[in-house]
Parts: sequence; structure tokens; C-alpha cells
Amino acid sequence: MQALCQHQEESHHFTWKMLIPIQHVLKSYYMVLAIVGITVNLLGIVILSSGKCGLHASTTCYLVAMSTADLLVVITEVVLNQINYYYLPVSFLSITPVCSAHTVLLRAATDCSVWFTVMFSFDRFVAICCQKLKEKYCSKKTGVIILAITCVLLCLKNSPYYFIFDKQEIINNIPWFCYPKASFYTEPHWVGFDLFNTLLTPFIPFSLILLLNALTVKHILVASRVRKGLRGQSIGGNHSDPEMESRRKSLILLVTISGSFIVLWLVFVIENMYYFIGATDPTDYTDSEYIFQQVGWMLRNLSCCTNTFIYGAAQSKFREQAKSVVKYPVRSIIECIKNKRF
Repeated sequence: MQALCQHQEESHHFTWKMLIPIQHVLKSYYMVLAIVGITVNLLGIVILSSGKCGLHASTTCYLVAMSTADLLVVITEVVLNQINYYYLPVSFLSITPVCSAHTVLLRAATDCSVWFTVMFSFDRFVAICCQKLKEKYCSKKTGVIILAITCVLLCLKNSPYYFIFDKQEIINNIPWFCYPKASFYTEPHWVGFDLFNTLLTPFIPFSLILLLNALTVKHILVASRVRKGLRGQSIGGNHSDPEMESRRKSLILLVTISGSFIVLWLVFVIENMYYFIGATDPTDYTDSEYIFQQVGWMLRNLSCCTNTFIYGAAQSKFREQAKSVVKYPVRSIIECIKNKRF
């Protein structure tokens, strides 16, 4: 429920003297995050879609979907929510039906970003640990179907958010601003709906990613010891093992992406647990609690900008393609200048 209350600072029990510097930090942070997030996610989508990074087709499918979902989160959350609040507090997005639809899109994009990471972790788990299932499951066609079904279900799951808001006032027959209806906090079905959504994102994905990574790492360690014994490496041999090298690269990519997600979402998850277990209203947060909440949001939104950097660090072919994409416009400009001169 924090998503509906995150900008209601006027109700918080903290000092305005403390709020002003925080506002300046948040304004600058989200502006930079929007520029970086849009740029790197578009770059990731273009490079991965080319299919020249040496990755398995199913892996590429999931990574493109994750970058697309992250881009949508940057647009709906960082640009249309955070930046719009700080720079254009009253705009077209303040019209009640528009901000209601925006909330649905924001929640759906966030859920897709999270659950696509879970789907990617499961795909890598199957590819590494379940050889019999690998041939049928780890394909581009299966990946597209799973991602499409997941996206549709998450959009349908979040559609009730459109109906939780009420207008604050009517100006020229147009309803303005979105405020949660009082029934949202009291009616059992709405309270249950909010709890279900919080469990679905982020508690269940958080747990599943930890579990899948632990099982995958355990399987690779056990398989590595067995294969080393069979190949005679335990007695000083120095034979290369292409299969284990391939698994090692897959594991590095999986652990870095999943690990980044867990680290950057951790503060947000802890704050959600505090909110539900402690039954504390976010509008009654103290100074330190409010700062902790905002740090959680900042890190959570940052997680939508890190995957492209991880691809570059973990995949040499991705780095090569990134350099080519970056150099292309520079070369084009230089060629245009030369043609004009001569």
C-alpha cells in the first residue's frame, strides 16, 4: 500500500527542515535515473535482439523481456510518477481516470519486471539442473509463450487497482486527483487484495529466486566435483571441460542478475515487512522510518537500470556489440562531415 501513499509527505510526522534537502536529493536522483535507465535499457534491447551475443535463444528471449519490462518501469514509475510529482505536480496525469490507469500500468510493469527475473532464474535452473526437461522447456518458443501468459495474467491481476481511487474535486466537469477510497483500508476483500499483491510481489519472487539460485549453485558444485574426478583433474590433470565452462558462464550471469535484484530490493522488502508485521501506517512514519522507506524505493527503482551493466561485465560479446552500437553514430557523423568537406 506504500505505493499509494509514497508522496503524501504533508501527512508525515517529520520536520519540514529535514524534508527540503531530501526533496532536492530525490529530484536530482530520479532525473539522472530516468536518463540512465532509458538509455541503458534501450541499448540492452537493441544489442540482445540482434542475437549476436553468443547466448542461448531462450536466454536471449528472457533477457530482452526483462530489459523491456525494466524500461516500462523506468517510464511509468521514475518518469511519470516520481519526476512528474517533483517537477509537474499538477498535469494531465492528475486527472482521476488517467492516474487510475497509470497506477494499473505501473503495478503491472513492476510485477512483470520482477516475475520475468523469476522466469529467467527458473529457465537457467532447468537448463543446468534438469537435462531431461531442458530440450522441451529451454527454447525460444516456450519462453515467448511463458512470458506472454505471465504478462497477461499480471495485467489482469492489477486491473482492480483502477477502481480503488476516488476524485478529490471536479473542475469544469473533469475529476481531478486520485485518493484511495476509505473502503480500500477497511473492506476485507480490498485488504485481502492488497496483502495478496504484496505477497506476490515481492515476497514470493524474492524467496523463489533465492531457492532457485541455491539449488543451481549446489548442482553445479556437485557436478563439477564429479566431472573433475572422472576426467582425472583431481590428480593433477589440466584438461579443459567445455560443458563445465558453459555452465560456469551461465551461473555467473544468473547469480549476478539475481544477486543484484535481491540486494537492491532488500531494503524495500524489509520496509514492507515492517509495514505489515508492525501494522504501522506510512503516514505516521518518523524521520528515520521515512528515510528508510525512500532509500528502499530508490534502490528498488535502481534495479531497473543495472542489468545492462551486468551483461557488459559478464559477457565479452555483449561488450563488443555495445562498443559497435556506441561507435556507429560517431562514425556516421565523422563520415557526414568528411563528405561535406570534400
